[in-house]
Amino acid sequence: MIYIIFFIAALLVVTAAVFISQSGDVISKKTSLSGALVGTFLIAGATSLPELTTSLTAIYIDNPDIAVGNMLGSNVFNLLILAMVDVLYRKHRFFHRINPNDNIPIAMIGLTFLIVIIATLLTPVTVQIFGIGIEMFIIVTLYILYIRYLPNSHGEEESLPTKDMSLNSAITLFVVAAIVVFLSGSILSLAGDRIAEISGLDSSFIGGFLIAASTSLPELVTVLAAFKLANYNMAIGSILGSNIFNIKLLVLTDVLYRKGPILKSIQESHLYIALLSVSMTLFVLYLLLGRPNQNHRSISQWRYIMPSVLMIIIYFAVSYMLFRA
Repeated sequence: MIYIIFFIAALLVVTAAVFISQSGDVISKKTSLSGALVGTFLIAGATSLPELTTSLTAIYIDNPDIAVGNMLGSNVFNLLILAMVDVLYRKHRFFHRINPNDNIPIAMIGLTFLIVIIATLLTPVTVQIFGIGIEMFIIVTLYILYIRYLPNSHGEEESLPTKDMSLNSAITLFVVAAIVVFLSGSILSLAGDRIAEISGLDSSFIGGFLIAASTSLPELVTVLAAFKLANYNMAIGSILGSNIFNIKLLVLTDVLYRKGPILKSIQESHLYIALLSVSMTLFVLYLLLGRPNQNHRSISQWRYIMPSVLMIIIYFAVSYMLFRA
């Protein structure tokens, strides 16, 4: 029964998150608020709301492994989405059709965040301020510097088609869908915690792979929609941007977790999830940096998709390793 509840909650999260993205897009286009402001806080926050509610509930039930695993695992699953879509649509060679300068900076800052997290997990002790790990202050500082010195300079981005609805209807839909995501995300955490108890699986595995995959499905919908429009910059930008937002939410979980730095309260298996995220991010950076200057058709199709294939293999290899641990 608990597995059915988990599945229904995951389905509700995905459905509601899609409505949140659609209504948020309408709000961003029909209000006087700047597109950057709405996009950064409303849209990004909306698409990451499943991760937020799930992790906050995990903190409430005192299961930091699910809270951290959900955030790190969502980042890994998001990169898996890119790899799988790249393989499925290999004839499009979308990594060769984007402007790498738009995406390399955000991939680099995401990689830097992960290195800070890994260094913290490898260090026996950490400095804490008001019960918050010093690494979280470092991440916030790096993000502020990123925003300050690496502004979005590539102009107005193409967006997904706006749903035909009034502003009031969009606001109502947004609020209702947000409530559904909040309740469903909470149920995901509670059900995941229960599944960990009755199955004997680690909470880190449940949070890092099972729950993370469920809360990342809205990103899959966004990527597929962007591909239908041949808007490849949006496809990769939405994934890398979501990963950055998830790390910022990890900072929030540490602030709310009152038993000390949250990264020092979790199992060591999260280190493998973080290392997996680093390796997959490096593959993405390789694809961004390896964009040919001339005819990209000169590279064979199988040679082109090899990095994405390796990402998929590594993901499932690490998943199996943690499942068997």
